[in-house]
Amino acid sequence: MLQSRAMKTQERRSIIAISLIMSSRMLGLFMILPIFAVAAAHLSGATAGLIGLALGIYGFTQAALQLPFGWLSDRFGRKPIITIGLIIFAIGSIVAAMSTSIYGIILGRALQGGGAIGSTLLALLADSTRDEFRSKAMAMIGMTIGISFSIAFIVGPLVNTYFHLNGIFWLTAIFAVISLILLHTLVPAPPKLLVDPMVEAQASQIGTLLKNTALLRLNLGIFSMHAILTASFIALPNVLNSINVTAHQQTLLYLSVLVLAFIAMLPFLIFAEKKRRLKQVFLSAVVLITAVEIILFFLHSHFWILALSLFLFFGAFSLLEATLPSLVSKIAPLQRKGTAMGVYSSSQFFGIFIGGAIGGLVLEHFGVDGIFLFCTLIGLIWLSCAYSMPEPPYLSTIIIADCTFSANLSRMLHERAGIAEVAYVANAQLLYVKIDKKIINEDELRNLIKQGNLS
Repeated sequence: MLQSRAMKTQERRSIIAISLIMSSRMLGLFMILPIFAVAAAHLSGATAGLIGLALGIYGFTQAALQLPFGWLSDRFGRKPIITIGLIIFAIGSIVAAMSTSIYGIILGRALQGGGAIGSTLLALLADSTRDEFRSKAMAMIGMTIGISFSIAFIVGPLVNTYFHLNGIFWLTAIFAVISLILLHTLVPAPPKLLVDPMVEAQASQIGTLLKNTALLRLNLGIFSMHAILTASFIALPNVLNSINVTAHQQTLLYLSVLVLAFIAMLPFLIFAEKKRRLKQVFLSAVVLITAVEIILFFLHSHFWILALSLFLFFGAFSLLEATLPSLVSKIAPLQRKGTAMGVYSSSQFFGIFIGGAIGGLVLEHFGVDGIFLFCTLIGLIWLSCAYSMPEPPYLSTIIIADCTFSANLSRMLHERAGIAEVAYVANAQLLYVKIDKKIINEDELRNLIKQGNLS
């Protein structure tokens, strides 16, 4: 019994390898964010509009291909599709690294986004881990991506200083090759594919989810947040250069604000969950991001105000990055959870595209003030939509394996206080139950279900 509840070495290796693959891809992509707007200005044919397009085009191809890659992996297998995606990603990185014109960079970035394997990696993770460890595995993925984001903002300016923009793209290609090695040496072949709607996106469910106003608000939220992030970092490298902040000073600035912002964010995240104040904390973070853009519009030429604004921005951004997926998980119907996360992920990448493409055009015609005004407008629209959101349900999903489901068990579960939703995946014999942990004890419920006695 103890062995069955312990994580096996094979599972641990798979989780670590998939986390490293996911985070190394994101590290390579995030590294260009704090330096690209200035570094790309020296390329042949570069304009502010095309620089923004180059930054955002990655999000467009990611958003377009994320779900198709997942569906292809259901038919042809996870590892072959992930391999193809990593090869496309590596080719895109090499094309960008060898380019001397902005058009070559745009092509390379589009190809990078074409390796849209994020949802497939999550499906492989689900295939490779038992149900009781899946939540821990997903949490580790989220943590490593968050760490890679912070590292990228520190390492990106350093790599650019010594190896320039093409050096960042070469490093990204190296990361893709390392990821291929990890995939084929550490991740075992997954078991026979069993499509699980709680993990994977399904085309037939998208129309239904688009009618769910609560999920639409969250999709708008992740879209807005990444549009603001991408557009802001078309302007901020130019602002830092204009006030004579050196590359070394920029590295120290990002290191300081990111560490302090992460530390400052944690108490609010804990408070939101423990005290059930998610809506209030969420709205406060949206207000803060919007307020930062207003401050930058008026006072971006003052270094210490800029530093304080970055601290507030990254604190609110980190908080929202942690709470938005949690809210999607709480609100999405169990049988459509995988699709809900797929649409959410596509919204995020589409936000990157709009932030880059529109932000570049705004910078070209209206300067950095126009960018901060554009971001403020997005923030106000987001806030007006988020303000009317109802208090989210404080529910957790538990998974019970090797469960024999019956109409009688379904009836008893639906009648029991503290249980909000029940779903059963017959081909995997997995029972999913959404519960309120303040009303019902998880261990007690598991034991009662196994005993077949919920009375």
